Amino acid sequence: MKSLILTILIIGSLNSCSFNKGIDLESEQYPEKWELVEMSGRMANVPPATGSEMAWQEHYLLYADNTFIKVRKQKKVISKEAGTYSYIVLSDSKYLELSYKTDNKLIGNCTNETKELLFLDSENTMIGTWWACDGPGLVYKKVQEAE
Repeated sequence: MKSLILTILIIGSLNSCSFNKGIDLESEQYPEKWELVEMSGRMANVPPATGSEMAWQEHYLLYADNTFIKVRKQKKVISKEAGTYSYIVLSDSKYLELSYKTDNKLIGNCTNETKELLFLDSENTMIGTWWACDGPGLVYKKVQEAE
C-alpha cells in the first residue's frame, strides 16, 4: 500500500513540474500560421514599423508533420522556402528551430547555418533572434486560422 501511495505521489509531482509555462507545443490545429506583425531596427527613438510600413510582409506555416513553409512578400516579389522544425529548450526558454533545405535569403540568423531560431515569448507571440547580431527585430503573432 505504501508503495502505491509513493508511486502516485511521484507521478503527481512529475506532472506538477510541467515545463510548458502556458505555451502549447503540441497544438492540434494545423497548419499553424505565424504572421510578422512588427519590425524594429537598432536605432534609438525610432518606433517599430507595423502593417504596410514594414520593409516586407511574411509568415510561417507549421504543419503537423514538422515541416514548414516561410513566405515573404517584398516589393511585389513573393519568395518561399521550406524545411523542418522542432521545439527546443535553451537556458530554460523555449525556441522554435527551423532547419531549411537549402541556404537562402529568407534565413534570418547570426550564423552561416541553414537554421533559424525564434523565441517563444508566449502561446501566441514569437520573436526572431536575428536582432542579436544587428538584424531587424521581428515579432510574430499566431493567426487563428491558417490559409
